[in-house]
Amino acid sequence: MRSFLIATVAVCLGQAAQAADLPFLRGSFQDGPPVQRPMWDGFYIGGQVGHGSSDTKFSGSNSSMTSSLLANTLIEAEMGVSQWPLGFSSQSKQSSGYGGFIGYNSQWDDVVIGVEMSYLHGKFGGASNASMSRFNLLSDNDYHTVTSSASSSIAINDIGTFRARAGYAYGAFLPYMFGGLALGQADIVRSVQVTDNVIAGPGSTTPPSLLGLKTSPVVTEGQYSHLIYGYTAGLGVDINLVGGLFARAEWEYIRFTSAVDTSINTVRAGVGYKF
Repeated sequence: MRSFLIATVAVCLGQAAQAADLPFLRGSFQDGPPVQRPMWDGFYIGGQVGHGSSDTKFSGSNSSMTSSLLANTLIEAEMGVSQWPLGFSSQSKQSSGYGGFIGYNSQWDDVVIGVEMSYLHGKFGGASNASMSRFNLLSDNDYHTVTSSASSSIAINDIGTFRARAGYAYGAFLPYMFGGLALGQADIVRSVQVTDNVIAGPGSTTPPSLLGLKTSPVVTEGQYSHLIYGYTAGLGVDINLVGGLFARAEWEYIRFTSAVDTSINTVRAGVGYKF
């Protein structure tokens, strides 16, 4: 009996060793072919369309012009007309645009960082006008009723952003965030005019010929194809379609702080190709 049991165990162990060599027990059927994940490393280029809104604040945009117009005058020295808060209303405008992008990615495992240049052509900006009046007895012993009027407009047609990007590859998706420098080409037109109605006060020595209403000429300043600058930030996702072809969805915030304070929010869709 003992010899029989030893022989039986030996046979079972031999069969188990042979079975371990069979492919289906080593997991060959479960493993299958290796999955190819998209590689984002390298240069890429693409086109895009976008839609968004611009919010423009004109407060203070005409101060320097008013200061130059009233240089060495009593009303500027004692009433500070150029610093008045004229009450410009903020303007919002919607626009669509189109453009393109080009960039380079460097990939470490699933982390992707890169640099990119993006361009959008559209019609963003706005226009506003405002005025304010004040009444004062000045050091010439005359009463002055001064009214300052101004208008301002900005039209931004071309926008370029230079970004640093950071993303994380997840299957066919590359969600990313970015930030950087924004440049724009804009037409900016501003105008100012000041009126001063002078009435003799107590102890006035002003000749009657110098009393009454005085109106300055309308001074207009135009800057065309003017370079403006600011910053950009946003979020997006690239989606691999086939080979090097990918689709893109993105939100971008841009703020221009030179000349006229303008913020632009756009959502964009695009198609690109990675070489």
